[in-house]
Amino acid sequence: MTCESCVKHVSTSLYKLDGINKVDANLKEQLVFIEGTAPPSSIVSAIQDTGRDAILRGSGTSNSSAVCILETHSNSVSNKVRGLARMVQVSPNMTLVDLTINGLAPGKYHATIREAGDISQGAASTGGIWDALKTKVLGSDEAQKEPRGVFGSVDVDRKGREGPFKREDENTLVGVIARSAGVWDNDKMVCSCSGKNVWEERQEQVGQGMA
Repeated sequence: MTCESCVKHVSTSLYKLDGINKVDANLKEQLVFIEGTAPPSSIVSAIQDTGRDAILRGSGTSNSSAVCILETHSNSVSNKVRGLARMVQVSPNMTLVDLTINGLAPGKYHATIREAGDISQGAASTGGIWDALKTKVLGSDEAQKEPRGVFGSVDVDRKGREGPFKREDENTLVGVIARSAGVWDNDKMVCSCSGKNVWEERQEQVGQGMA
């Protein structure tokens, strides 16, 4: 952003999203603070639609955010990273799951959390669905509840975006959920492990399907 007109352009694009409550931009620091419940990926996309790029520097508060890099264990593909899942607790009773997928064959895919964090054998070693409830006794008035580990399904279009497991299935993605930084909890400018700045890391992540 180079002027107040840029700030207005970015803010207007963001306010078009559902769930955006407040947008504050700092032209000098090149920072945009956004408050609301819009998915992180849609926020970045809205800024990109203005001809600019953006790096998300945190979601939610400390200890309320998590991230999971999704990858295939198939040996038939070179780029194994196919997506990213972000989880943000936006209220005591609501967690937002933002799922980005790239490079999959068209079709319907199911998003679930499994019991184990072991991905050594791909999806085959991750166990059953987390929090699966036992079948209710016949005649019970309480309706059968779906496990909390079931997030729903994702329909992938022909561009590749949005039974027993097979290790070599390039369209089966797995990853380990890890805690991520909350808003402003991670303000690094250079990665000490690679020497790259955050923008160089951003381009690398985009190339790996983690935009």
